[in-house]
Amino acid sequence: MQSALVHALSEQAHLPVVDETNIDAFLPASGEPANAVLFFTGDPKQRPQADDVAVVLPQLLQAFSGRLRGAVIGRAAEEKLKSRFNVVAMPSLVVTRREHPVGVLGKICDWSEYIEKISVWLSPDAPVMVAPGGPKAGIVRPGREIKR
Repeated sequence: MQSALVHALSEQAHLPVVDETNIDAFLPASGEPANAVLFFTGDPKQRPQADDVAVVLPQLLQAFSGRLRGAVIGRAAEEKLKSRFNVVAMPSLVVTRREHPVGVLGKICDWSEYIEKISVWLSPDAPVMVAPGGPKAGIVRPGREIKR
């Protein structure tokens, strides 16, 4: 369940609530701005900063008007989509280029940090984030193997 403020954000700012079934349809297609910002709120009881981010998000969309579209990730879909978009902390704003994340801002930040980082991430030559993966560390003990 979302907080009342996050719910009001999606209603008043006309931000769609997306999940794993419709995220790809939301992400920009050709002819639309290439970038989007996805709002992962987390549990409002455990993550009260989500309300602070909910206040900042419409201002960010206005500051980057025409260059950035926004959506709220549905609470039930957050766990399924976190790894795809490199989200570690909640709340988080993920800036994407098409279907690829280019940056993640966790928790609440200073306005100048939002503007500085998002400006860089909106550059067409900003690198996309690599999906988590690669080599895994492993600990092997007699009779037991632990992989991370």
